[in-house]
Amino acid sequence: MTDSADRIRTLGILGAGRAGLVLARLAAEAGYRVFVARSGDPAPISRRVAAVGGIAVSAVEAAERSDAVLLALPLSRHREIPVEQLRGRIVIDAMNYWWAADGIRPEFDDPRTSTSELVQRFLPQSRVVKAFNHMGYQDLEDEARPHAAPGRKAIAIAGDDPDALAAVARLVDDLGFDPVVAGPLASGIMLEPGAEAFGADVDAAELRAMLDRFPTSQRGIVVARARG
Repeated sequence: MTDSADRIRTLGILGAGRAGLVLARLAAEAGYRVFVARSGDPAPISRRVAAVGGIAVSAVEAAERSDAVLLALPLSRHREIPVEQLRGRIVIDAMNYWWAADGIRPEFDDPRTSTSELVQRFLPQSRVVKAFNHMGYQDLEDEARPHAAPGRKAIAIAGDDPDALAAVARLVDDLGFDPVVAGPLASGIMLEPGAEAFGADVDAAELRAMLDRFPTSQRGIVVARARG
């Protein structure tokens, strides 16, 4: 992949749960500087974050000091994200709607829009890319492989900004997976719970085939009807 002005060298992660810490470790091992934040005081997570190669900071500091910020929070907490500090930055949306964690939220389950589009509306001056949401944290931890290694698995990404997509594709590759572009941000609905690709732990060819099958799937038909 080629270098660009948007190449990510410092990654902020909002969310210090299992997925956030796995991604922090992968990024640190790939040579990125990694900041990890939780809501409130970062001190309680400092040891756990240091153990995976990151630095525990506040959410505002993570946003201010990072080239890109990855959201590994419950989706219902996306309105806690520091909007102004993320102005102009790449925001990687790894969140999913889980009713058990988020409550019953019809707007998150509306087939007319993807949840990443809702995040983009809340962050109008940021460049949102959907990524790292469809593979479970345990598979992320176990399946990372060097570039071009046999049996490498794929991560799908979706976004409207070509430069941001290219930067996130490079990040995906550096963290140990083949990037597959699903399309614009609206296409992120193909990666959400209820779609075949959600939970996928497959190579790039099979992941592309899953995305190609989406329009004729049960979920795809529901989405197409809702979107007119």
